[in-house]
Amino acid sequence: MSDPDDSERLRQLEARIARLRGGEAKRPHQEEHYSQAQHAWRMVIELVAGLLIGFGMGYGLDLLFGTLPVFLVVFTLLGLAAGIKTMMRTAAEMQETKTPDTGGDERAKDGD
Repeated sequence: MSDPDDSERLRQLEARIARLRGGEAKRPHQEEHYSQAQHAWRMVIELVAGLLIGFGMGYGLDLLFGTLPVFLVVFTLLGLAAGIKTMMRTAAEMQETKTPDTGGDERAKDGD
């Protein structure tokens, strides 16, 4: 084979590859789906971490002072509140990053 034939085959191959790459429009949707799942798991982990930290601090203080589970209950509730606050902050971040991509949904702006 000669060089002109190889270069023509190479151009044809590149054209086929470019044509096939045009069908990758579905990947961002799949990546967005996984991104949403990651955000959901992040929010669940933040809530559980807040609860566990509050529980641990309350339990430790109860052991230290030898009291009834007063600190356990109080700090578990504080941990729940902190976890919910962190989840709400994460949801607000997600909403801020999503609003410019959707062209500025008016309903999302009214809620702020």
